[in-house]
Amino acid sequence: MSRLVFKRLSSTVTIKSTPSKAHHHQPIPSSSFPSGYLLTGLHAGVKKKAGVLDVGIILSTSERPTSAAACFTRNAFKAAPVVISEQILGENVGRARAVVVNSGCANAVTGAQGIEDAWAMAKETDVLLPANSSASSYTTSQTLVMSTGVIGQNLPISKILSAIRSQRDGNSQTLGSDFDAWERAAKAFMTTDTFPKLRARKFNINGVEYRMAGMDKGAGMIHPDMGPPALGPLHATLLGCIMTDAAISPRSLQRALTYAVERSFNSISVDGDMSTNDTILLLANGAAAEKNGIKQEEIDEETDKEAFEVFKKELTDFTIDLAKLVVRDGEGATKFVTVTVKGAPTYEDAHRIASRISTSALVKTALYGEDANWGRVLAATGSVPLSSPLHPNKVSVTFVPSDGTTALPVLVNGEPEKVDEERASEILALEDFEILVDLGGEGAEAAQYWTCDFSYEYVRINGDYRS
Repeated sequence: MSRLVFKRLSSTVTIKSTPSKAHHHQPIPSSSFPSGYLLTGLHAGVKKKAGVLDVGIILSTSERPTSAAACFTRNAFKAAPVVISEQILGENVGRARAVVVNSGCANAVTGAQGIEDAWAMAKETDVLLPANSSASSYTTSQTLVMSTGVIGQNLPISKILSAIRSQRDGNSQTLGSDFDAWERAAKAFMTTDTFPKLRARKFNINGVEYRMAGMDKGAGMIHPDMGPPALGPLHATLLGCIMTDAAISPRSLQRALTYAVERSFNSISVDGDMSTNDTILLLANGAAAEKNGIKQEEIDEETDKEAFEVFKKELTDFTIDLAKLVVRDGEGATKFVTVTVKGAPTYEDAHRIASRISTSALVKTALYGEDANWGRVLAATGSVPLSSPLHPNKVSVTFVPSDGTTALPVLVNGEPEKVDEERASEILALEDFEILVDLGGEGAEAAQYWTCDFSYEYVRINGDYRS
């Protein structure tokens, strides 16, 4: 890792270059992707740079009804695409067949024009969907919409609609189902991301093989707090879309996604800022059964709890993998840090403490400086109101290396250890490591958060984001 050293005021500051993250994106065999989807990424001209993909399209082509679920930002200033996607899901009772996304402009805080533009994107994408026996059940649109980019600016909507319209023509159509098509769609999500975030996996339920694939984006303005649509029980953004060819009922799909998001995307932080546009979408089109000639009812928690639990676990593990990619690509990040809190009275208590540690500017700057300043971790821990009192004399803090070598306790049952600073420096010099906080209480609940450091590069990126 190259380093530049310069004098600023009276201190010497060492600036580390951000490590390359390109190795986190690798080709995926086309056979790994779920059946019954067509995708593409297009250049519409939302972004200034010529040829950069900035509109993504995802279509479900299954003859079966496609279930859809979502978790949206709880920010009061919900962007136009969030507003209309919530409405579409509500009116269609958890069904949708397509997703359209643009990057480069968030279409947030854009008033009536923003709502009109989001609806125009949805309806233009509807035209691309193949005829389907379930199409008549949709009361408004069949397409969910996502946008990401600068807040407070209107979309160049004519350019976006023209790009979507280009996919009607067989000569210019780029929609496909192979790796290249999935990768193009993933690239269309990107803003300050340094690599497209795309993953796929196979899983089995009741002897049937299914596939799941997904993409997300995010590098800054990352501290999501997303929940299900309201109908149910100030630039970069977290967006994600997951597709499976399993058949899951809409209500059970939403329950699974809400559970998974709380333990994945709602458990990451780059800078502690919640976006106006944060959205995770999940489509389940049942195409695997269709492809294999199997007659199969939709999996539902009430009628087949065991199958539902298998799907929920697969989805949760998958969303964790996708969420970690966002942190690894954090703007200017040089560290990937797992914060684990255990021994808490409730999961919510453990989650709140892990969140507070992960968002502490003092903790994050110490991580960048590779300084084992555990007092900052302890201060963050003690600042969180809990459901029952915290006992400081029972709390322990340990730095755990990712390479399997010996961990370093720095506080044990409230008593500071004599810290081997050389060993501490070795651990914090790693790109990946864990901060483990054991509350030592009678509770057995635990939670994890994934975070990164704050660097000079983060300030540079965000100091001139709009230029």
